[in-house]
Amino acid sequence: MSISPDFVDFSHVQSDSLRWYVLHVRSRHEKCVAQSLDLKALECFLPTYRDVHYWKNRCRRELDLPLFPGYVFIRVSLAARLHVLDSPGVVRFVGFGGVPSELEDAQVEGLRSGLERCPAEPHPYLHSGDHVLVRQGPFAGMVGILVRKKKDFRVVLTVDLIGKSVAVELDLADLDPSPLHGSCAGVAALQ
Repeated sequence: MSISPDFVDFSHVQSDSLRWYVLHVRSRHEKCVAQSLDLKALECFLPTYRDVHYWKNRCRRELDLPLFPGYVFIRVSLAARLHVLDSPGVVRFVGFGGVPSELEDAQVEGLRSGLERCPAEPHPYLHSGDHVLVRQGPFAGMVGILVRKKKDFRVVLTVDLIGKSVAVELDLADLDPSPLHGSCAGVAALQ
């Protein structure tokens, strides 16, 4: 039995030299890339979540979807990085200035163990100062600015008609990035 030319065994590489990286992959190719890397005996991690999708013909199906669309985590040595780029669907390593950026083992392991205990779903990345739309709760439909006060996040909501603002504590899960600045409520920065 012959080994295919694509298969290279990296099991002999010492775990001390293995580092976690993030791969940017082609759209909707995350599972294929993870399977391909698994066949090459490379350790990879593709976090997924379960979601129900409905089609026009009223069919309903529960799917496992990537938690971070377009990305796969991989643990490899520097020597194996070129072999990883040869895998179908892999675009590049995520990094700066052409140099792949390493992730800390604790960050990936914390994500992995946390997802085993607690379900998660994707959420837009929010920065302090971003305009946000309140999705649910008593302020649903209002637009404000996300601000940080010590460890907590607050949303500053403004009533333009009277020129007043309030800062309220809301759960980040109830917020979405605002595509517009809203018509019923303006935004103002907390001074």
